[in-house]
Amino acid sequence: MTRPTKTEQQKILIESITRSFAMSFLVLFVLLLGISGCTKRETRVAVGNREQTFHIGNGGEPSDLDPHTAIGEIEHDIMLALFEGLVNGDPKTVDPIPGVAERWDISDDGLIYTFHLRKNARWSNGDPLTAHDFYNSYQRALMPSLGNQYSYMLFPVKNAEEFNTGKISDFSQVGFKVLDDHTLRIILQSPTPYFLSLIIHNSWYPVHLPTVEKFGKIDDRNNRWTRPQNFVGNGPFVLKEWKVNSHILAEKSSTYWDAAKVKLNKIYFYPTESSDTEERMFRAGQIHTTRECPQPKIQVYKATKPHLIETYPLLSTYYYRINVTRPPLNDKRVRQALTMAIDRKAIVENITRGGQIPAYNLTPPGTGGYNCEAAFSENIDKARKLLAEAGFPDGKNFPKFELLFNTLESHRAIAEAIQQMWMKNLNVEVTLRNEEWKVYLDSTHRMDYFITRAGWGGDYADPNTFLDLMMTGGGNNETGWSNLEYDRLIKAAGATRDQKQRFAAFQKAEAILLDEVPIIPIYFYTRSRLIQPSVKGYYGNLLDQHSFQSVYLEPEPEAR
Repeated sequence: MTRPTKTEQQKILIESITRSFAMSFLVLFVLLLGISGCTKRETRVAVGNREQTFHIGNGGEPSDLDPHTAIGEIEHDIMLALFEGLVNGDPKTVDPIPGVAERWDISDDGLIYTFHLRKNARWSNGDPLTAHDFYNSYQRALMPSLGNQYSYMLFPVKNAEEFNTGKISDFSQVGFKVLDDHTLRIILQSPTPYFLSLIIHNSWYPVHLPTVEKFGKIDDRNNRWTRPQNFVGNGPFVLKEWKVNSHILAEKSSTYWDAAKVKLNKIYFYPTESSDTEERMFRAGQIHTTRECPQPKIQVYKATKPHLIETYPLLSTYYYRINVTRPPLNDKRVRQALTMAIDRKAIVENITRGGQIPAYNLTPPGTGGYNCEAAFSENIDKARKLLAEAGFPDGKNFPKFELLFNTLESHRAIAEAIQQMWMKNLNVEVTLRNEEWKVYLDSTHRMDYFITRAGWGGDYADPNTFLDLMMTGGGNNETGWSNLEYDRLIKAAGATRDQKQRFAAFQKAEAILLDEVPIIPIYFYTRSRLIQPSVKGYYGNLLDQHSFQSVYLEPEPEAR
């Protein structure tokens, strides 16, 4: 047979080597692909642990991040990272500790507080933070045209209420005095034992007025100064991104006075209204902690993975508001009947299942040493009798009405249970109305409801934080209810430093509230949240308030 020429032999050899190299490369590629496919991808939590990036389930989309107009817990939790007041809360106990003010003096009569501000305090744009900023911010917070629902938090200050209600227009008559750039004096209307705890609240945060004015009027509630591209704050973190229905990103501030001690670099807040979705995100390693643990899974986690769940009591009450301006709810006998026909024990044992306590008054037990003596009781027979006296024997001719609640599985479950209880016990028919957080807040504020779900967490450890809620015209009353004797008693409690006299006035006021029932207390809260063991310094406390300055992440071999 014919043999190949030398040239042909060389060509065949080259082709053979080429094919061999290509095959080897293909095998190597396949092997690498297999190795890559078997490599476990790092979770968001694992990366966050290493990079000090904290991922938080925040329960819903915030309505705004302006400390003088935002009112919800969802907003407050984010603002804790973005702003700082004169005083901070201790990370564990929430007792007052220095914030922008490094120290303060209190007069012997308890009426004058002099705050000495840190000279290295700065806004996130580098501007010095001075006593003038606090003075101007408090003037804005009290402007009647702003419509601040928390303006009453400043009412202990001399003439603050008079300015807010338009009785005086000269702000220099209000008890805020700038002594120099770093000294602010606050003069109170009367001694307020809880004043230092009061001013931890976001309604006392300063805002950067030049920035506010740059993007609109200072009393415009739709001012866009809180958008990331416009934002200037004074907290340990700065707002960098706000992607609606996705996340809010806060990054460590280089201008914060104590930046050297802040360990976190970034915080992601996820507006997840579904606790079930949050729990799935937690299991998948997408978030470090949830706002809530879904109620059906609380006991499961406690039994099988107790290291991943925390439960702690809160200074907080779950209740329903009643629009007392709408018939037949304007008749207190009807309100009393609805209140008495609810089985609270069944709700906390069968629905919430997180150690909640049935509530028969507004103020949680032991609030600053106060325990309400008055209380109603569940009594179906009496409830039916009251309804008959109001003209609706056995619920006959009682008009159908709506029960409003914001989006959350637990709120729906409770609403459905109470809907059934009212039908079974009173033959009263109620329909359910579910709205997402922002819409729900607006409907409640406009009193576009019959009965609506509500929750109130104490802003400080004193019964006043619950009972002044229901004063006539209060920004968070939102029921239409007014009682002048109730108002007088709350004001009397605020006019004395004698704790015995204060508590006696509170007892009488709460007795009036429970007789007139513009609200229906249901239970006192606990918080059950899922949290990764890598999270340190993020403490549960009665006010559920977290100092992000103290939080850090400890990397683990594998996020659990």
